Amino acid sequence: MSPLKRFQPGYEPPARSRDSALLFAVRGMDLLVSEHDGRLDLPRGLALPESSASAHFLGMLDDTDCYAAPMPGDFTPPEGLKFVPARSLYKQVDEATFAVAGRALAICEWDLNHRFCGKCGAATQLVPGERARRCPVDHTPFYPRIAPAVIVLITRGDEMLLARNASFPEPFFSTVAGFVDAGESLEETVLREVKEEVGVDLKNVTYFGSQPWPFGRSLMVGFMAEYAGGDVVVDGKEIAEARWFGVDDLPRIPPRLSIARHLIDTFIDRVKARRA
Repeated sequence: MSPLKRFQPGYEPPARSRDSALLFAVRGMDLLVSEHDGRLDLPRGLALPESSASAHFLGMLDDTDCYAAPMPGDFTPPEGLKFVPARSLYKQVDEATFAVAGRALAICEWDLNHRFCGKCGAATQLVPGERARRCPVDHTPFYPRIAPAVIVLITRGDEMLLARNASFPEPFFSTVAGFVDAGESLEETVLREVKEEVGVDLKNVTYFGSQPWPFGRSLMVGFMAEYAGGDVVVDGKEIAEARWFGVDDLPRIPPRLSIARHLIDTFIDRVKARRA
């Protein structure tokens, strides 16, 4: 088994050639890749020297420099390269590289959305030594925006309450999640979102972990909580269906890359350990 890769983030690009650097060329939610025998690979800086020269330094993946380059919508990939949805790299590349790809999506969106000041319209400038753009007129700084969201697994004995989102392109059940509102603590958001979406009350809300989620520019903050009462009543807008499931009778659930799946798998392991 190959050793796990380690990513060291950075802002200041090193004074060395970018020809061998990994280039995360981003267009919307797509990444530029090459494909050989069904395997997807990221291009190196030498493949796109002009884009590499103006790209944002992300850091180092082991001893390899990584750059993110926002590509214009009318960009035509050179022969041998094509854009694919960034999600399709899951299991095609190692987890560390996939995480850097997510970082690249967020950095490129920030760069494109803040080329001009939202207050006065002046062209912004990159700030050396940090991930920021600044207006040269009124000095307003613009940093990458991260939307905090909570995600919670609700349990009752050996059962868990899973919900099917009305907007999911494929029918599967997952944990309840929602964005933090202004003035709320994370725990208050958990209680509010669960009450709004599935109608139940909670107790013993405990922190589980967090995960950056580039496919919504979010920081997902995970919790586990116990059912405290109330009937399951879905809102009919975001949630189409919600039901209690035992660990031996699960519906289709999220893929392993998500914190929702980590929450579910952790609970399953706990139940099975109690039964052993």
